[in-house]
Amino acid sequence: MRMANTRSGTLTVGPLAMTGITGLDQVLGGGLPRGRLYLVQGDPGVGKTTLALQFLMEGKAKGETCLYITLSETSEELKMVVDSHRWSLDGITVFEVPSWDSLTGQDENTLFHPADIELGETIKSLMARIDEVKPSRVVLDSLSEIRLLSQGPLRYRRQVMALKQYFAGRGCTVLLLDDRTSEPGDLQLQSIAHGVLALEQLAPLYGAERRRMHVVKLRGTRFRGGYHDFVLETGGINLFPRLVAAEHGKTFPPSLLSCGIPELDALVGGGLDRGTSTLLMGPAGTGKSTVAAQYVKAAAQAGERGIIFAFDDNASTLLTRSSSLGQDLQKEMTAGRLEFRQIDPAELAPGEFVAQVREAVEERNVRVVVIDSLNGYLHAMPEESFLILQLHELLTYLAQMGVVTLMVVAQHGLVGQMDTPVDVSYLADAVIVFRHFEMQGRLRKALSMLKKRSGAHETAIRELSMGPEGLKVGAPITNLQGVMTGIPERWDRASSPGMGIMDTSLGHDTRKR
Repeated sequence: MRMANTRSGTLTVGPLAMTGITGLDQVLGGGLPRGRLYLVQGDPGVGKTTLALQFLMEGKAKGETCLYITLSETSEELKMVVDSHRWSLDGITVFEVPSWDSLTGQDENTLFHPADIELGETIKSLMARIDEVKPSRVVLDSLSEIRLLSQGPLRYRRQVMALKQYFAGRGCTVLLLDDRTSEPGDLQLQSIAHGVLALEQLAPLYGAERRRMHVVKLRGTRFRGGYHDFVLETGGINLFPRLVAAEHGKTFPPSLLSCGIPELDALVGGGLDRGTSTLLMGPAGTGKSTVAAQYVKAAAQAGERGIIFAFDDNASTLLTRSSSLGQDLQKEMTAGRLEFRQIDPAELAPGEFVAQVREAVEERNVRVVVIDSLNGYLHAMPEESFLILQLHELLTYLAQMGVVTLMVVAQHGLVGQMDTPVDVSYLADAVIVFRHFEMQGRLRKALSMLKKRSGAHETAIRELSMGPEGLKVGAPITNLQGVMTGIPERWDRASSPGMGIMDTSLGHDTRKR
């Protein structure tokens, strides 16, 4: 027995049959209540057969008697699916319902419609097999054949109801697979089944197909609603439950993460607070990824684990760049304190990325997470609204786990007005802005902190430079205005009385006496 919490109180749930899919069992609250009939719906190719086989494989592993009844596939076709996952059907009874001719031994019938006889004989044969095997887990694949033989919705419903009563009397936990071949909006099966799992396959304009699942209903059980991404891999279905940040969190002492550069620490108010997210925002080439890597390196040198999820760079590019800038990330990666995970947005299921972040934080105690960049993350999502919602939940989760999160977003433009592909600045606890600015025929880099919810910070603008000696952050720029526009102006005595004419080399005052 299991106790499930509901909004109205506590619900007593009977013994559960685990599906063998870890993520799905989490969504279902532990598994499917035993002795009930469940409907698994989805278009052909979405993964229904694989799910059903995993359900039976789990039963076999627990010593239960399992039966797979196939009306639409041959035993050879089913074995091909099993072999593709490197499984074995040993211990699982497979019953391929024979054709009508082999059932009746007749080729012609002039009194009854052939379908009338075939339906009855088909049901009789599968019931006889069930009585013989006495299984505790049954898969019926698929209802499309019974629907065709029924020749009408009324008879079809009655036949499914009869099967439901038959299975209930024998204590079977049953999965009925359905290919959605009924009329659109036909909810007859959903009303009969104790629970309904709907599987979907989406085809983006570019990239791999996306699969997702949602629990339409599950009587008497509190389950996790919404869509849950899953992938079909060798070895079965890997489902990623939708993240609910409120279910996670731990206590952690407040502290600051230093980057190892005193000037940059001064700019951000001493360091980045634990359990906060920081957005590094600016055009390409301004040093956003390099500054993010500096924080990860500093954390690794302090004995903490960090991870970089790169949507844009590969490991070779990152290591080459870091080596040329005196960061030497290879040493921290070899020591196991820094991980690099290259993400291909065209092949990534959105929920899979969240699962990778959770796995790093919960299983390997990663304390610094870098997402580089949100532009690539955006392309991994079907719509921008989904990105904002999922990112909000992810950042809340990371904050409650005490993780320092750094997000890089590339703005469009070089100088002047910048265009941001997705506005997530309101989600971040801190925002550092990077800019190019032109001075004496050269492009320079500047950075400033736009906001920090967790405390005070400088409002100054500082110059950022990068070279073989590493990152350098200059003193606050006091002799120029308009740096963030890209084309700054010097202050002179006429425009700012008492200030004098300032030299364009930053941090040096060469006022005319």
